[in-house]
Amino acid sequence: MGTTGTLGLGTSLPVLVGLVMLLGTVGTVLPGVPGPLVVWAAVFWWAMDRQTTPAWWLLTGATGLLLLNAAVQLLLPRRTRPRDATDVRRRALLFAGGTGILGFFLVPVVGVVPGFVGGIYGWERVRLGSHGAAAASTRTVMRAVGWRMLAELAACLVVAGAWLGTLIWA
Repeated sequence: MGTTGTLGLGTSLPVLVGLVMLLGTVGTVLPGVPGPLVVWAAVFWWAMDRQTTPAWWLLTGATGLLLLNAAVQLLLPRRTRPRDATDVRRRALLFAGGTGILGFFLVPVVGVVPGFVGGIYGWERVRLGSHGAAAASTRTVMRAVGWRMLAELAACLVVAGAWLGTLIWA
């Protein structure tokens, strides 16, 4: 469909798709935003506009990865106590999401794990003051909601990174 695509948006379409992917990626730690679904919808929108072989392969891979993520979510233990009981603060999870995203790009792909966990630990260390209390709080947060969020965040980041790579090199 050329450079303008079927929507006639030209070069602004990748920017809009990237913003939707960013919303979906951040949505993994925000309540009420179905992050993986938003990221998949952005890839679908882009692939429908592009209609090239790399775009279809990316859509296929993104669909498979996000479905695998949904299956993993079913295997991970659910939060057994309310969020207040585990003292999980939304700002701490947003900070951890940001450090996870930063880690993903600093140490490609695998950096999301130490970035996310390190973000929670750093937040808790500042809040609680001691290493022991921060480490115990980090373990509690990761058991309560952290592993599920980390899995979603990692899946969304891999899809977004693959889209960016396809956009640049295909």
